[in-house]
Amino acid sequence: MIELNIDKSRLPSRHVTEGPQRAPHRSYYYAMGLTSNQIHQPFVGVATCWNEAAPCNIALMRQAQAVKKGVASAQGTPREFTTITVTDGIAMGHEGMKSSLVSRDVIADSVELTMRGHCYDALVGVAGCDKSLPGMMMSMCRLNVPSIFIYGGSILPGNFRGQPVTVQDVFEAVGRHSVGDMSDEDLEELETVACPSAGACGAQFTANTMATVSEAIGLALPYSAGAPAPYEIRDQFCMTAGEQVMELLKLNIRPRDIVTRKALENAATVVAASGGSTNAALHLPAIASECGIEFDLFDVGEIFKKTPYIADLKPGGKYVAKDMFEAGGIPILMKTLLDNGYLHGDCMTVTGRTMAENMESVKWNDNQDVVRPANNPITPNGGVVTLKGNLAPDGAIVKIAGMKELKFSGPALCFDNEEECFEAVSNRAYNEGDVFVIRYEGPVGGPGMREMLATTAALYGQGSGDKVALITDGRFSGATRGFCVGHVGPEAAKGGPIALVKNGDIITLDAIEGTIEVDLSDEELENRRKNWKPRKENFGSGAIWKYAQIVGDARQGALTHPGAKGEKSCYADI
Repeated sequence: MIELNIDKSRLPSRHVTEGPQRAPHRSYYYAMGLTSNQIHQPFVGVATCWNEAAPCNIALMRQAQAVKKGVASAQGTPREFTTITVTDGIAMGHEGMKSSLVSRDVIADSVELTMRGHCYDALVGVAGCDKSLPGMMMSMCRLNVPSIFIYGGSILPGNFRGQPVTVQDVFEAVGRHSVGDMSDEDLEELETVACPSAGACGAQFTANTMATVSEAIGLALPYSAGAPAPYEIRDQFCMTAGEQVMELLKLNIRPRDIVTRKALENAATVVAASGGSTNAALHLPAIASECGIEFDLFDVGEIFKKTPYIADLKPGGKYVAKDMFEAGGIPILMKTLLDNGYLHGDCMTVTGRTMAENMESVKWNDNQDVVRPANNPITPNGGVVTLKGNLAPDGAIVKIAGMKELKFSGPALCFDNEEECFEAVSNRAYNEGDVFVIRYEGPVGGPGMREMLATTAALYGQGSGDKVALITDGRFSGATRGFCVGHVGPEAAKGGPIALVKNGDIITLDAIEGTIEVDLSDEELENRRKNWKPRKENFGSGAIWKYAQIVGDARQGALTHPGAKGEKSCYADI
């Protein structure tokens, strides 16, 4: 047998490969064509979210083969498996979106169960769509075996009559079409050219935001999260990840050595600096919980407050992920933040080196304007801010990147689900200055905390995107723009103040002061609360019903289990 520098006696896979009593187990591996050497090497799970649901995931099977080559070349035995994904772009705007956030935890759970059931020693996770990225990182931190995250890569931008476009433009075109601003023929032409390749949505929406997080938090190799899905260099990143996870196994560097509070602060910093998705404020607390770290919406918000907005990325800016990769990738963003004191350089990463050591050879590129120097930002405060007030005692969040007006006040226009609101928008049954209130769309009330891109995009398409505001206890897509406040907590289903608002109540939003207020006295709110009754549940069985029974508040990340704080023993140490 080939000698390894890894002591198999301390690895989980010893339970399925070592000793006479494991002869039946080994017989299964021989049945799959493994040699004795391969059986007695460390087992590395290669988890992907491959499926044929959307372009985000379609290239992941190919990338997994490159990961497996890397593992094998470093004397490991790769074992490929897949998990589900729900693709937001297709789930958006209808009942399907109730499955989206639920899928994050199902992904994390299914990776955990596969790894536990087969006693794999390390993990390389390849993910391509919004919830699969945090779900995969959550499972890595939960299992705490040496792990590396690989993003499947972004889609290339489309071209519509000489103009670059993304799927955001198609969603907004639906609004234009509804008011006669776009013909059937033009809409059909746009939809056929907007998404020209494999890969996740191309701008700084949720997938690319969480991909940026993966590098900043230290779980992904430098530059790996920026390369678009069709670029052949992705295979090099994947093979290197396979090789490097074996090095982490030798060094016994684990996700919880990497994902510290400082690393989480680094991750929140890059979200704000890049004008990223508000969904990061839901996923970072969830990842933190898997490590036993308390890091809620307000902790994320404190980082957002002091971070400059420096990456000119859609939807608030001009460029897409491909442009940033070609300008210098996520490392150029992190380098200027580090040089100007906004990042912790002493955090360990999957390279086996610290963040500062990884950044030593990164050079600033003067021949680009995608990323500004951190001491000369687009705006001095981050692209995302948190709000708090009598309408949201447990907080709320809004993306302000690209917004001109950071204050808004107007009468409430209330809806108890997204469909009612979308119908009102489609029929233009609203006035300029209104504050749309979409409630009972929270983690429990939805259930599943739907995103509202269809509605917000339609408003922009109608030319009203900056003339109204919208608040919800649900979520917004990373593609949403305008004064759109999500994650309002406590949610309506739990009797939060958002459930007590009536049409005409004056709501005031202030993204400078960080406040969200309804012009009602405490006494009036209390009187209304006495008359409030919980609504009937929307589901009586199935996965979404089960989720509603156990899910926690958005402020803590919509958690479905106690995290590392409730852990009796760590899987990596079995």
